[in-house]
Amino acid sequence: MSDFDAAVLIGRFQPFHNGHAALLAKALATAPRVFVVLGTAFAARNAKNPFTWEERAAMISCTLDEATRERVSFLPMRDYYDDVRWAQAAAHLVEDEVGGKARVALIGYVKDASSQYLNRFPRWEFIGMARQGEIDATALRQIWFEGEDAEVTRALLAPLVPPAVLHYMQGWAKLPAFAKLRDEHLAVQESRKVWGDGPFITVDAAVKASGQILLVKRGRAPGKGLWALPGGFLDGRERVMQGAIRELREETGFALLDATLEDAFVKATVFDHPDRSQRGRTITHAHFFDLKNARPPEVAGADDAAEAKWVPVEELAAMESEFFDDHFNILNHFLGLV
Repeated sequence: MSDFDAAVLIGRFQPFHNGHAALLAKALATAPRVFVVLGTAFAARNAKNPFTWEERAAMISCTLDEATRERVSFLPMRDYYDDVRWAQAAAHLVEDEVGGKARVALIGYVKDASSQYLNRFPRWEFIGMARQGEIDATALRQIWFEGEDAEVTRALLAPLVPPAVLHYMQGWAKLPAFAKLRDEHLAVQESRKVWGDGPFITVDAAVKASGQILLVKRGRAPGKGLWALPGGFLDGRERVMQGAIRELREETGFALLDATLEDAFVKATVFDHPDRSQRGRTITHAHFFDLKNARPPEVAGADDAAEAKWVPVEELAAMESEFFDDHFNILNHFLGLV
């Protein structure tokens, strides 16, 4: 009989590869019930996270036989870009299923600093595994997006992912989303060749007026067509608030005086999670301005923004999967949306 009531496996699985499969096999050998926590579950697709959580659940399920599938449950998990809050939410997800007194094993592989989340579950017993070969999801996505010959791509991926996942990826690549994400991947790679991996400093402006938030729709990759806060890279001689106001004006035509915005300033917060942007290490200073009950000024998309519009705050939660990078989480920080 197992010493554990449940085993937990946490990851993004973009895509699910043989290293992940070995961890899942260990979880299945450790406990009768296995919970796979799927990170980045409600965010928009991008080249780093091409698959929805439902697609990843289907991808993993198709590697299991019917009896084993009955033992595995998938728990979608949003990114909070706040390690403490994220760990608490992940623990609650699992413990709501098994109860707070259940013996839970956390299965994982300590890769680098990005694996520190494994230390944030003191009530669970960690069972570590060694690296399962030279397999890296980033490299797999690079092969998938950059391959120009389907047979060569298949041959490169075949030793690295379960056969069912390879078939899944081949079929998925025929869907319209693949071409868009491939273009985004290539745009990010080209940007890194020119500008490097950072760190970069950016500024963003969250402006509220009469219960509405000002958003822009991105006009170019990465994130073309997604909603974002007005913002961009800090110029060399700017203070961060100056940069945020400049970007606000450039992308929306916002016409209120600087003094009016400064009077409406509530607070600024630094968002510095290493994974917040696929462009590289990008640290942003987000500024929250609240114009209270003032009439929202006229706006129009300009510069990098294809569109600008005011959106009622109560509609933002339903738009979570339409936001660029962590911009929904920035608004969640200021407004308490979810």
